[in-house]
Amino acid sequence: MNVKALAPIAIVAALGFGTLVPHAQTAPQKVGFVDVNGVATADSRYAAVKTLQDKATAELNPLDAQVKAIQAKGTAATAAEKDQMNQLITTIQAKAKDYDAQIAKLVDPITNSVNTAVTAAAKAQGFSVVMDANVARNSGLVIYADQSADLTDAVKKGLKP
Repeated sequence: MNVKALAPIAIVAALGFGTLVPHAQTAPQKVGFVDVNGVATADSRYAAVKTLQDKATAELNPLDAQVKAIQAKGTAATAAEKDQMNQLITTIQAKAKDYDAQIAKLVDPITNSVNTAVTAAAKAQGFSVVMDANVARNSGLVIYADQSADLTDAVKKGLKP
């Protein structure tokens, strides 16, 4: 018998036997959800973040209103007004960057605490994957999730400042 004639038979046989071999089955993954924003705002340190955000808004909104007023004039704006607008924009950007840095310093420890609490709650209840509930819902990634998959309350209880 010709070796070349056996080659297609050998390939078909190998593929056929490959489908008969038992495959290892993995255990189902338990997926949970957490309202991360709700947990973060429940942290006692979040009040300082909110206060700083409100201060930034109070300082930057009037400057932004001045920029918009000049922009509304369009081509009727004078050269001096356009210079003032550019200075205002530069000021807004610098102050916003400063506020962002200050807020980040306050938010980072909260984020770390939330992540630690999520990990602890997930491990304690046997979840292998935990998703932000709002992101999952708003993105359309998850259409339905049983209420028993919500770890938000457990994470809030485990939150440590």
